[in-house]
Amino acid sequence: MMPRMIRRGKRLLKIVMILVALVVMFAAGLFFFPQAFLCVDSGPQKADVIIVLGGGGTHERPEYAARLFLDHVAPRILVSGAGDDDINRHILLKDGVPARGIAVENKSKTTRENARFCAALLQAEKVHSAIIVTSWYHSRRALNTFEHFAPGIKFYSRPAYFKYKHSNWGRDFSRRVYLEYIKLPGYWVAYGVWPF
Repeated sequence: MMPRMIRRGKRLLKIVMILVALVVMFAAGLFFFPQAFLCVDSGPQKADVIIVLGGGGTHERPEYAARLFLDHVAPRILVSGAGDDDINRHILLKDGVPARGIAVENKSKTTRENARFCAALLQAEKVHSAIIVTSWYHSRRALNTFEHFAPGIKFYSRPAYFKYKHSNWGRDFSRRVYLEYIKLPGYWVAYGVWPF
């Protein structure tokens, strides 16, 4: 009886050790290579509209949205986000996007509100597809949130790659990146937005 229990205990210990090793390896991967998990890029796509979200490190989001517009991936841009909507619109104009091609949603203060408020505007205009421009580390949560709140619209992600290389990060930027690991499951629990 005892040898059988010892064998079972050893087998259970091996399984636990393997599981712990896998969890540690997964956590290390998330820590050292967040780009592989957080960044979602749909690649070259055309759509009805480009949505540029407020926030980011510098002005990489509106600058990249302007480049996409000038590459004719969509005929117009929707700027979303209270606080930096004016500066983002100004950057788009400075970078060659005509005023008639820019609409503004300036009430949202969170990614969830970006998605909800933009969804209402897009559905009213019968938009079928949209490209979301945000920072690379925010792209998974942004895409998932828009898909959750506007399931009838096809969304693509074209993130800006500002500070994509780990060697370019500072403390504040690292904090932004790693906070996404809290926000992803937080959005799942609070709003039902699936994190994967």
